[in-house]
Amino acid sequence: MKISELKAGTSNVSVVGTVASKDEPREVVTKYGKRLQVANIVLKDESGQIAMSLWGADINAVNAGDKVEITNGFVNEFRGNPQLSTGKFGKIKVLEKGAGGGSAAAGDDEAPAEDFDEM
Repeated sequence: MKISELKAGTSNVSVVGTVASKDEPREVVTKYGKRLQVANIVLKDESGQIAMSLWGADINAVNAGDKVEITNGFVNEFRGNPQLSTGKFGKIKVLEKGAGGGSAAAGDDEAPAEDFDEM
């Protein structure tokens, strides 16, 4: 599957891409009061790019420049844009480590924590 084919509502997504950028991790509080770490990335392939959030251990495992494989992911919509997620049952695997770097500051495009009830 190519990133350009990903639309909101798509499930069981398997895609390979390169992490174009990674924001600094930040702490969010879920609607259940649980504190979690999250970092946004942009994943790209030859067909396009998509936003994605990394949670927990995935934050330190994935860096800008890494080639990664997402399996059993799903696409939701945040502020009118598609956003890829691994959720509770999906996986992200680093296939090839990149040169690193490419961090960007977190901004208003972060998904609200209440969208991630499964965490």
